[in-house]
Amino acid sequence: MFIGFGYDVHRFKKGRKLFLGGVEIPSKKGLDGHSDADVLIHALMDSLLGAAGENDIGHFFPNTDMKYKNISSIKLLEIVVKTLNKKKFKINNVDMTIIAEEPKIYPYIDSMKEILSKVLSIKKERIAVKATTNEGMGFIGRGEGICAMAVASLKGKSK
Repeated sequence: MFIGFGYDVHRFKKGRKLFLGGVEIPSKKGLDGHSDADVLIHALMDSLLGAAGENDIGHFFPNTDMKYKNISSIKLLEIVVKTLNKKKFKINNVDMTIIAEEPKIYPYIDSMKEILSKVLSIKKERIAVKATTNEGMGFIGRGEGICAMAVASLKGKSK
C-alpha cells in the first residue's frame, strides 16, 4: 500500500466560474489559476502522484504551457490516472477536505463523488469529500480563497 498527500490553494477571482471536484458550483466568483483552478482536484492529483512516487502537478502540467490554459481539471486527472495505470497502480481510496467560508459545499458532494468515481474507476464508497470552514480566520476566513487537502492510497508494485 502506498500513501500520498496533496494540498492546494487558490484565491478567488471575479468573472470566473467556480469548479470543485469537477462540479460547477454557482458563485459570484471563481478561483484564479492557469487551468479551471479546481483546487480539490489539484490536491487529489498531487496525493495520487505522491503515492506513486511521481513529481507534482506543476511538473506534469506547467502553468507556462498554454495547452493547459483554462483546461478542465477533470481532463488533467484523467492523465494522472493513465500515468498510475501505466505504473500498474490501482487506486484504493481517496479522502479529501475542502476548506472554505463560502459557498456551501455540502449540496454538491454527491455530484463530486459521482464524477470522481468514474474518472478514478473506484466505487463512490471509497471516496470521501468533506467540507469545513476556517472559522473566520486567515485568508480563507476572510473569504479570499479556498484550500483543499487530499490523501490517497494506492495498491501496486513499486519499481
